Formats: sequence, structure tokens, C-alpha cells
Amino acid sequence: MSFGQPETYDDSARPAGRRTRPRALAAAACVVLGLGLIGGAATGSWLTGDSAAEAGSPGAFAAAGGMWHSVPVDRLFPPTVNGEGAGPGGADRTWTRIGVAPDGGCADAFDPLLRKALAPAGCLRLLRATYTDATRSHVTTVGLLFTKADAAAMTSLKNRFRREGLDRRTDLMPRSYAPKNTLAAGFGDAQRASWTVSVLTDAPVVVFAVSGFADGRTVATPQPAADATGSGATTAPAQAGLGHEAQGLADRVERSLRKRVAPATESPS
Repeated sequence: MSFGQPETYDDSARPAGRRTRPRALAAAACVVLGLGLIGGAATGSWLTGDSAAEAGSPGAFAAAGGMWHSVPVDRLFPPTVNGEGAGPGGADRTWTRIGVAPDGGCADAFDPLLRKALAPAGCLRLLRATYTDATRSHVTTVGLLFTKADAAAMTSLKNRFRREGLDRRTDLMPRSYAPKNTLAAGFGDAQRASWTVSVLTDAPVVVFAVSGFADGRTVATPQPAADATGSGATTAPAQAGLGHEAQGLADRVERSLRKRVAPATESPS
């Protein structure tokens, strides 16, 4: 007479031979959950500009590059932009659009040396709009330069800007767009007070903004927004909050760009 193998038990008094299926199901669930978290992290990283997702998002990169012709201008540059906490001391800001430049090339949009610095990325299309703040005392031009570069070229360009401090030099500034018969009609080169230039690496785009006084006064010493928004800054652009105007508006236009491209790259569930 022979007998079958006795059932063995673990510490929780459950037959060890019956745990195989629950364990397999649990492992499968972990794999699915892990893949979902990875996918969600990649999308979230793109929206926040996390460089960890840059190399693995070719779809997002390509989609962002085509937004200049696929997204209405009112979505790239909304008529009203709210900047919660964007002002000095965390004050809220609201900007109203007063003019949109015809889209075109980059020939007259940048100081000559800045145009030369951006040249390796190429100029596919340039979009610009000018805004004023709620007090109508400041004007700010914000722009999106869509380049011809791939991800590697954009990364190289960003590294050069960072390494050489090109975004802080007063001889490398974006130019304003001064629509006629508006509050910004007198917003020219001499009126530029603060600016920011951001080279993206997860999209073939350079985001920039430049601000000034709405009354047309000249500014002898412009200051980059990164310095004008710093603690203890005492220059005229800093005291007037013009660094916050340029940085705050550029940040929100960049965020809007990222949010617009995210749905186009999502995979069906």
C-alpha cells in the first residue's frame, strides 16, 4: 500500500501546495502596477520638465515640435494668463494679451549674438505675443522658438547656455514685440528691463520672455530674471518686479505647452 505525499503547511496554517496561484496572480499584479507607475512617471516628468524622462519620450518630443501649426494661438498664448504666486513675495499676477505677432522667422527677434548662439538649433517657426499686467504698468513679450534640432542637439545647446551663462548676458537678449496702437507701442530695445531664455531638452523649443515699463522709459542696465527675482536684488527691474513678469509669464506659457502635448502622446488604456 502506498500513500500520497502529505500536505505541508506554512506558518499561517495554509497548505503550501495551494499558494501557487495566489502568488502568481500577485506577481502579475505587481508587474502591471509597476508598468503603470513607470508610464505615469514618464508623463508626469514631461509635464514638470524632469530630465529623467527626456531621452525616453520621442513621441512627446515630435508632438511638441508640430504644435506651432496644430494648436490654435489662443491656446499657446491665451488672452488671459493667471500667475498664482508669480509676483514678488508670492503675490498673484494676471496678464492680458494685447497683441500677437505674425508667425515667421527669427531674423529680427533676437539680438545678433543671441541669434548666432541659437543658430545651431535652426529656426523652424517663431511665435510671439505681448501682454500687460493688471495695473497696465508693465509689458512683456513671450515667445516660442520652434527649432529644427533633435533631442541631442537641444541638450547640447542647453548645456552650452548653462556652461557659458549665455542666458544672463545683456548682449544676448530676445527682442520685444511692440504692436502698434497698443500700450506696448513704445516697447523697443532700449526699454527692455529683464528677460529669460530657456532651452528645452524634451521638446525642440526655446521659451523666452522680455519685460519693460509700459510708459516707454529706457532702462540703462537690464537684469536677467534669474537675478532680478533673487532675494535682496535692488536694481530698478528687480524693485519693479519686472524679473517676475518675464519669468512668471514664460513659465506659464511653457507649462501650457507641456499640457497641450501630453494628451496627444497618451496610449489607449
